[in-house]
Amino acid sequence: MTTNLSLSPASGSAPKPPGRSARSRWHLGVNAIVVVWLALFAAVGSAHHFLPHAFWLLVHVLLLGAVTNAIVIWSGHFAASVLRLPEANRGAPAALRLLCLNAGAVGVIGGMLFQRWYVVLAGACLVGAAVTAHAGWLVRLMRRALPGRFSMTVRYYVAASALLPVGAALGVVMARGDLAGDLPERLRVAHETINLLGWVGLTVAGTLITLWPTMLRTRVADGAERAGRAALPVLLTGLGAAVAGTLLGPPPLAAPGVVGYAAGLVVAARPWLREARAKAPRSFAAWSVAAGCGWLAGSLIVLVGILVSTTSWITVGERLSLLTAPLAAGWIAQVLLGALSFLVPVVLGGGPTAVRAATASLERAWPARLAVTDAALLLCVLPVPSTVRVVCSVLLLVTLLFFLVLLVQTVLRGTRDRGRAAQGDPAPAPADVPARPHRVLGGVALGLAVVMLAVAGGAAADVRSLPILERSAATNADGGAVTPTGRTTTVVMTIRNMRFSPSSVDVPAGNRLVITLHNTGTDTHDLVLETGARTDRLSPGQKGTLDAGVVGRDLDGWCSMVGHRQMGMTFAVNVTGTASNSAPGGGGRTHDHSGHGASAATKDTAADAFDPMAEPAAGFTARDAQLPPATGEAGHQLHKRTITVKEVTREVAPGVRQKLWTFDGTAPGPVLRGRVGDTFEITLVNDGSIGHSVDFHAGSLAPNGPMRTIRPGESLTYRFTATRSGIWTYHCSTMPMSLHIANGMFGAVIIDPPELAPVDREYVLVQSEFYLGKQGGTADAAKVAAKDYDMVAFNGYADQYDHDPLTARTGERVRIWVLAAGPNEPGAFHVVGGQFDTVFREGAYDLRRGGSQSGGAQVLDLAPASGGFVELSFPQAGDYPFVTHIMSDAERGAHGVFRVR
Repeated sequence: MTTNLSLSPASGSAPKPPGRSARSRWHLGVNAIVVVWLALFAAVGSAHHFLPHAFWLLVHVLLLGAVTNAIVIWSGHFAASVLRLPEANRGAPAALRLLCLNAGAVGVIGGMLFQRWYVVLAGACLVGAAVTAHAGWLVRLMRRALPGRFSMTVRYYVAASALLPVGAALGVVMARGDLAGDLPERLRVAHETINLLGWVGLTVAGTLITLWPTMLRTRVADGAERAGRAALPVLLTGLGAAVAGTLLGPPPLAAPGVVGYAAGLVVAARPWLREARAKAPRSFAAWSVAAGCGWLAGSLIVLVGILVSTTSWITVGERLSLLTAPLAAGWIAQVLLGALSFLVPVVLGGGPTAVRAATASLERAWPARLAVTDAALLLCVLPVPSTVRVVCSVLLLVTLLFFLVLLVQTVLRGTRDRGRAAQGDPAPAPADVPARPHRVLGGVALGLAVVMLAVAGGAAADVRSLPILERSAATNADGGAVTPTGRTTTVVMTIRNMRFSPSSVDVPAGNRLVITLHNTGTDTHDLVLETGARTDRLSPGQKGTLDAGVVGRDLDGWCSMVGHRQMGMTFAVNVTGTASNSAPGGGGRTHDHSGHGASAATKDTAADAFDPMAEPAAGFTARDAQLPPATGEAGHQLHKRTITVKEVTREVAPGVRQKLWTFDGTAPGPVLRGRVGDTFEITLVNDGSIGHSVDFHAGSLAPNGPMRTIRPGESLTYRFTATRSGIWTYHCSTMPMSLHIANGMFGAVIIDPPELAPVDREYVLVQSEFYLGKQGGTADAAKVAAKDYDMVAFNGYADQYDHDPLTARTGERVRIWVLAAGPNEPGAFHVVGGQFDTVFREGAYDLRRGGSQSGGAQVLDLAPASGGFVELSFPQAGDYPFVTHIMSDAERGAHGVFRVR
């Protein structure tokens, strides 16, 4: 028996019923909302590097915006169809529900972006109200209808609609913050489980009962109704168990619930498999939905593995980020696009020929698009170089944009043709030409070829940090070919604490050398030999193999990650059984481990370009050193901030450019301020090309978890409560720590002392030194190791406040916070012509205005990573230079001016 949902293209042959045009206009209008959200998703994906909370924004624009609108719109249409009632999900009530839903979605997203919790609360209430009203309408529809064969589909929609307000409430609680322990992670997992597997999952499962055979143009399998009825309680029970286990117990307790949910899907999906065997998928719609369901199945398996493999919800929260792309893009987006490609031509109508023509337009090049989508998405979730992941992400955005363009073109063409038909001038539609098997295979091959080219280009762009000297190992010390022995020397090595173990190996001349390397450290590493043989870059816990071939001479090896060689990550191959392995001309080992591009001055080094007397370009503006006051009452503030690791090339002195590793694109990073008792919740997102971390000195907590190194594309949340006042440094603690700090990864957190007196002006100055590498390159690791710095600066740019002075007025009290960020050099802050009447250093007052002493201070001396503040008033108008009184450093750029009027 075939379905009768008014969805089959064949229905277009019947005379147009009254109101058909109005229904079409309604559907086109409301589905335009979905298209707008999808277009916004593509725009956010294209500009995510420039947007705050970009990852959260991408997910919620897709799921809260596009998907939730699509569910409300189409579940209403399907409910009316399966209940065989005149469609009532349009008009003023339906429009009001959609208006309320979209206003709420905008409120939630805007409130999160601008950190306004009450806006998030109001938006979530609107979303919950809209979906609850939709559920009420569905229930009223069921009560009006006679018993129907597929009425259980509407029960799926009602159950899903009842779950979304619960998930929204959990999201509001998380947005409010101020949660202790692992509760944020528990709430997040519960929130995602209810919204993804409940709101979206139940809706998709209920819809596919009838939509899937309609897509295949086949009969509904026997038992599909019974399977649907049996599956719903299993799905709800599994979902409830998973959420209860998440909120009440350790992660393994939630795993049976996920397994139960998966079992419910298996019950529901058995008829779908029989229908697919009866008539194999041959359209983009069917294959896109099938691919999406495949991603869901894989994600559920991985989710169960995550839950049973740890007892920490914090670990679960971190690992769940691996499933965001498979669930959002792999499952939900593909099901949505597949459904739209099938339903929009039906909504456009115009008869069977017009529907087939619209379908053919939307399915243009579909095998290639589908292959690109799923292959690129698979690579995005695998441990590939970050550049490959970026290229694949671009491919995914391009395929989405291509679909949106096809969708708009199809709708415009269908509307135009329908208008012509109404005027008695129908435009002939092209005949339906089904895709031949060889064309499908050719399209798939084309899509895979596009992805392969993208992978090759991305891999080629991942330039290793050190060049390789291409020299053969199959030569002896005199340069002649060595005689192979036919034997193999196998070495098992480990990496621990920035060292290879063993750090050398003896190999008989002529033996083949094979090294198995196990990274037991906490950072990414590799092993490179001077011949060019190398392992892949290995994440913590991974293993790799290096085949050096036949070896006839001594060889040097090292880790090619930036700075690791200078930290001592070197390896030696010692060849035995030959004479004079290091004879001149034999290519023997040189024992210079200083690294490429050490301190030697060449024309392209930034150090040669640095001139302390140079003037910046016209219109130069220094970094704003003014410090906004702390707000709120002490102990009652939650400071939530997302800080993104970014690699940027910046001018650090006139004519001097360096590629910096930064927190949020600036070096130093953003200044954070609060009071004793305040809580800071910092989300660190690594958008760099290597591993990074963050260490906040303002917090006191075990460093194992929050200070760990995260790989590119990962994120972590760092929470601490400020219990002591002062100006505290934060910095990357990934080894080599000195290089990461020297290359820009540092900043300041200011915690006001109790009863801090108000002042007229307040500034913050962070002193650091530069170890200049090549122009446009990173800091010179060898210089950092040797403490051979070239330049010192306040707030990341040499002498910038000489060219754009800080300002004050005579008689005003000025407070200057100073932090010596290092990584290696101290500071001695002094204002020429000024005297300090207040000195606060490392948590205590050395001198306080109004105290019994009548003395003053001339310098705030600081060791690396220490800080404090001084206060003074300027007695006369004029220019007052400020410096570090380590005068050679002042002459290297640690100099500025207060301009007093």
